[in-house]
This record gives sequence, structure tokens and C-alpha cells, in this order.
Amino acid sequence: MFTLLGAIVLLIVGYFVYGKFIERVFIVNDATPTPAYTKADNLDYVPMPAWKGWVIQLLNIAGLGPIYGAISGALYGPVAMVWIVLGSIFAGAVHDYFAGMLSLRHGGEQFPSLVQRYLGKVMRVFTDCVSVVLMILVAAAFTAGPAAVISAKTGLTFMVAIVIIFAYFFLAAILPINKIIGRIYPIFGAVLMIMAGAVLISLLFSDIRVPELSFSNMHPGELPIWPMLMITISCGAISGFHSTQSPIISRTLKKETEGRMVFYGAMIGEGVIALIWCAAGMSFYGGTESLATTITAIGAGGVVDEISIALLGTFGSILAVLGIIILPITTGDTSLRSARMIVLDFLGSRIGKDSKAPAVLATIAVTLPAFYLSTIDYQFLWRYVGMTNQMVAAVMLWVATSYLLKEGKFHWIAGLPAMFMTSVVFVYLMVAPEGFGLAYNTSIIIGLSLTIIVGLMYVYQIFRYKAFTNPVFLKEN
Repeated sequence: MFTLLGAIVLLIVGYFVYGKFIERVFIVNDATPTPAYTKADNLDYVPMPAWKGWVIQLLNIAGLGPIYGAISGALYGPVAMVWIVLGSIFAGAVHDYFAGMLSLRHGGEQFPSLVQRYLGKVMRVFTDCVSVVLMILVAAAFTAGPAAVISAKTGLTFMVAIVIIFAYFFLAAILPINKIIGRIYPIFGAVLMIMAGAVLISLLFSDIRVPELSFSNMHPGELPIWPMLMITISCGAISGFHSTQSPIISRTLKKETEGRMVFYGAMIGEGVIALIWCAAGMSFYGGTESLATTITAIGAGGVVDEISIALLGTFGSILAVLGIIILPITTGDTSLRSARMIVLDFLGSRIGKDSKAPAVLATIAVTLPAFYLSTIDYQFLWRYVGMTNQMVAAVMLWVATSYLLKEGKFHWIAGLPAMFMTSVVFVYLMVAPEGFGLAYNTSIIIGLSLTIIVGLMYVYQIFRYKAFTNPVFLKEN
């Protein structure tokens, strides 16, 4: 239990200490008008209170990700909590902060536009395609589960439940952000936080023993910690999906100093939630082998249901049902909203901007394939999402690194986690069945060799910009 509580404290300290440091490197300026005012359109560019932006950002990036992913990651043992803490503070929160703040600095630009600005047009085309596909897959993946629960609880057919959910998705994607999302997300956010808080309190006062710190690999299937753990726990540590969501909220901030709370802070909040569910998963069933057996039998959703009911009783069962239905939906709706925004950004001047027709058509274009995938056995596609997700995360970190290099700022804060995530993606691509399926040692050699090549390109850019030491982060506006 000391490991869990200590990890939570470290995340909170990380927000106040390292988060402030990141903000000083970026150099915020509240005198600069934000896109919420300069581009106000009563659709996406709408000023909102920072606390509401934080809640929406948390739900956008979280949903059931830090719950399901953390439970699966718990199979590795307490080392998973180490990854959550280090990943959240030094990689995930940095990733999310720059995704949001660079979008804000550039008029609310979407992630692919930022990629073109800092990494070139070729990477932009690649990122456009990958991002939209990722959004569609996420929307589809996070719809089937809630639809099944709604069908079982209400007697509606599965297809009717799917149609109802996608009707909501469509409305949430085309209506002004403050009309639906801005009004109901605070309620949904309360569900997410109450679930996590109640489970934490129950663990503290129950007879369940949460394992203490250990770097041993306890995975029953003996899967290697690196890079598999970094792919398994993405939401809750670092996730490329967040780079597509942060620009949604960047268009609502009233001033730049709100960015640390909204972007960096939401990632820390997600990390806390992941820690709690990771600890619950590895301790509730008495060990990782029993957890693995249970996941195989009833899935991560069933694990959430059993833990919630056992620890919280009737209240827990209600929370579990609400969570399994509501939280995935809050990820699906903003996924399609983000996909719609990316499509419109890509089309740019080729479409008219005097009507809402382009927004409606773009929403239809991304909703239809997501709807289709949610009605078929698309699980074989979902296997590629983990790798794609972390690939996007590495790209966003390189965007942040390029920005910092060009601005003469302390680039290492993004460059070092970018190198780490690049190595994770390359090694995973080599070893994973959905990749090349090579032997582990061979995958490490090839993956690290490719990472070294990327590292040499990074070194070249350092020499190009003469960015050996950067005291600029100490400068105040």
C-alpha cells in the first residue's frame, strides 16, 4: 500500500514541480489573446472556464483507457506502477502539454497541421491518415461494449443501442462544444473520479494487500516488460491519442496559464486513476496468475464490475454500470469530433467556411465507417491500435522537440522521452505478431539500431541549431 500511496504523491508533486518547469520552458504569456476569442465561431472556438476544460480534457483522454489498460498492465506486477509514474510525469504530461499549447499558439491547429509545421509535409500526410483511422477505430471500439450493456439492461437490441449511441456521437460532434459536451461532461467526470476515489478508500480499509515495489516481471505469460508494458499501459502513462484531443480544448482556453492545469494536470489525473485500478487489479484476485485467468474468462470490463461490487456493494455496481456505459462513450464522441476537425483542417481553403455544411458532411464521412466497424468483428484491427497509438505519441514528442530546438529552448524535456518512445515503437514493431514477429533479442538489436539512426538525426539538429545548452527556460516574460 505504501508503494501505491507514494506513487500518487509523486504524481501530485510532479505536477507542481516538473509541470511548472515545463511551463517555464514554454514561456506562457497571458497578454496573448487565445483562439477562443480571436477565432470565436460558437462551434469549436468557445471560451470556457478552466475547471470545465480540465474535466473535458480528462474525459477526452481517459474514458476507460486508464482502467482497462491499467488492469491489463497489472499482470506485470508493481513495476507497472513505476511506468505509470515516470511515464505520466516525464512523457505523457509533457506530450499533452505541448500538443495543447502548440495548438493554442497556432490558432487552434490540429495535430497533423502541427506535424507539417515542424516536421514537414510528408509526415503531415502520414499523420493525417493515421490520426483519422485511429479516431475511427477508437470510436468503434468504445461503442460495442456500452451498446452490449445497454442491450442487456434495457431489452433493446444491440443494433438499436448502437444507433442510439451514434446518434449522440453525431450531435456531439456538430453542435457547439459548450452545448452538450460542456454541460454533461462535468457529471461524467464526477463518475470517473468517484469510481477511482471510492476504490482507493476501499483498498485502504480492506484486508486486501496491495503489493509493494518490485521490479520483477510477474506476467504469467512471461511477456517482456519492455516494450510490451509501454504499449499495454498507454492511457495512464503516455498516449498518442491525446495529441488529437488536446487541440479540442486548446480552442476553449481563456488564457495561456490555464494550459498547465488543463493539459499537464489532466494527464496527471489520469495517471492517478490508472495507479488505483492497477493496484486493485494486481491485488484483488491475490496475484497476477488469478488476474490473468479472470481477464481471459470475463474480460477487463468484468474485472471492473467484480471489483466495484465487491469493494463498494450496490453503490459499486451502479458506478460500474455507469462507468462501462458512459466513459467509453465520452471517448467515442470526442474521437469523431477530432476526426471531423482533422478532415476540415486538411481540406482547408478547398471548402466554404460560411456555412455549417462542411462540418456536417465531414462528421458523416468519419461516422459511417466507425458505425460499420462497431457492428462487425473488428477485433483483428484493434490489435494494431496500441502500436499506432504510441507511434503517434512519438511523433508528437518530436514535434515538441523540433519546436524547442527552433525556439532555442530546453529541448531535452521532449527529446529524451521522444527517443525512449521511438525505441519502444521500433522494438514492438519488430517483435509483435501484428508487426514482423521476430525473436525478442533480434527485435531489440534491430529496434535499437533504428533508434540510433533517429538519434543521430536528432544530434544533427542540435548542431544545426547550436542547441547544446539552453538557459532560455530561465527567462521570464
